[in-house]
Amino acid sequence: MTKLIIAKPKIDCKDLLGQFLDESNYDVLIEEDTDCFFHDYEDYEQKEQRVAFKFRKNYFSKQEQEQAYIGLREAATQSQNRGLAAGPKGDKCMGREWVTETQLRLLDFFKKEPENTAVPIVIADEVERIKEQYKDVESTRGLVWLSAKVKEDNFDFNTWLSQVINLPVAQRKQETNDILGDYISDTTYANPVFSGIAGWFDRYPRIPYGRATSYTQNSFEKFKMSFPFLQSLNRGFKDLLPWRWQNQKSAIDKIDPAFYVSDTVFTTITVNKTFRTAAHYDAGDFSDGLSNLLVLSNNGNYSGGYLVFPEYRIAVNVRPGDLLLVNNHEIMHGNTPIVTHDEEAERISLVCYLREKMLELGSKEYEDHRFNYVESRRKNPEHPKQRRLWNGISEGMWTEQEWYDYLERHGGREMVEKYHPEAYKKESTLEDLFG
Repeated sequence: MTKLIIAKPKIDCKDLLGQFLDESNYDVLIEEDTDCFFHDYEDYEQKEQRVAFKFRKNYFSKQEQEQAYIGLREAATQSQNRGLAAGPKGDKCMGREWVTETQLRLLDFFKKEPENTAVPIVIADEVERIKEQYKDVESTRGLVWLSAKVKEDNFDFNTWLSQVINLPVAQRKQETNDILGDYISDTTYANPVFSGIAGWFDRYPRIPYGRATSYTQNSFEKFKMSFPFLQSLNRGFKDLLPWRWQNQKSAIDKIDPAFYVSDTVFTTITVNKTFRTAAHYDAGDFSDGLSNLLVLSNNGNYSGGYLVFPEYRIAVNVRPGDLLLVNNHEIMHGNTPIVTHDEEAERISLVCYLREKMLELGSKEYEDHRFNYVESRRKNPEHPKQRRLWNGISEGMWTEQEWYDYLERHGGREMVEKYHPEAYKKESTLEDLFG
C-alpha cells in the first residue's frame, strides 16, 4: 500500500539556505512507500509534472548495493566546492580569511560606480549604508583573501577603504580591480567535506570540453561495478515516473553513448561520504526529468541523515536499499545530523541525474579534439599566446581560424561543417560571388 500526500502550499524558507536542518524543520517523517505531489496539480494526468517525490523501501538487492558501494565510494574525496550544501562557514578556510559580504558589496559598488551622474554620489554615505546593510550577512560566494600576498604587501582592507573613498571615480575603479586581481582568490571555497563526482561532465571555461570525471577516467573498471545498481535504478525511474523518464530518455539519446552510463538515463553521479548537507537547491540537472537519491553503506551502523524538505515540513528517512525520486531543483533540502555508531560505519549518498549542459556537447571524437587542441596550445612554447603557467585557453579561441584549421586537419572538413558551419561562410560567399 503506497501512502499518498498532497503537500501543503510552500513556506518561504530562504533564510535557511546554507543552514543545517534538524527535527524542528519537519512535522512529518516518511518511512514507508509514499507518493508526494505539489498542492497545485489539477488532475491525474498532471501528477508527474507536479511530483515532489516518490519513495520506495528496500528497492535494491543486497548484491546491487554491495557492488555499487565498492564501485562508487572512492569517488568521494575531500572537497571544498560544495557551496551552500557544505553548511555554515567556519572563521577561516585553511588558515585564510574569508572575504566578507560587506567587503564584496563595497568592491562591487566601486567596480560598477558610474563616472557621471546627475546627482553626485556621496561615497562616504554609500559606504556606511552598505556596511550597515550587510554587517550581519554571511557571504555565500566562498571567496578568500590570498594570505601570502596580503602579508607580503601588509594589506589591510579597512585602511585601503579609508584611502580609496577620497580618490576620483576612475582611479577608485582601477584600485578596486587591482584588489580583486591581486588579493582575492579566483577559486571559491566551502567547508571541506567528502564529496565527488562519478560519470561524465560538460564543458566550462577552464575545461572547455566534455570528459569523464577524474574518478571515472582513473578507476573505470571499479566504477563499472555500480552499473547493475544504476541500471536497476533506471528501471525504477521508468516504472514509477514514465513521463519524466521518457523526457530524460529522449534527451540522453541526443548525447554520445560514451558520455553516460549504459542502459540508463544518467550522465553523472554525485557521491557524498557521511556528508550532512545544509539546506540548498540542486542545479544543473535536466529540468524535465528528475534527480534520483539513494543511500549505500558498508554496514548500515548509523542513524539520522533524514532528508528534510523544510518548505513543506516533510522529511524522508532514506536508508540503504531505498529508492527516492525527488524534484531536487524545485525543493529545498538538507540533512539532519548523521551519527555513526562505530569507527568503520559510512553513509554514502548518491544523486544520479542527467546534466542538462551535456546536451551541448558534440560527439566523443569532437570533444577529444577540443581537449587535444587545448593541450597542443598549452605545450607549444612557440604559441603567440604562450606565457608562464598558461593553460592553453584564451577568449574567443573556438571561433578562430586556428581552431577551424586544427579541427579540419584532425577531424576532417565534415566535422568542421557540422559543428562550426560559420568557418566556411566567407569561403561560400566568395564562391557565390565569383562562381
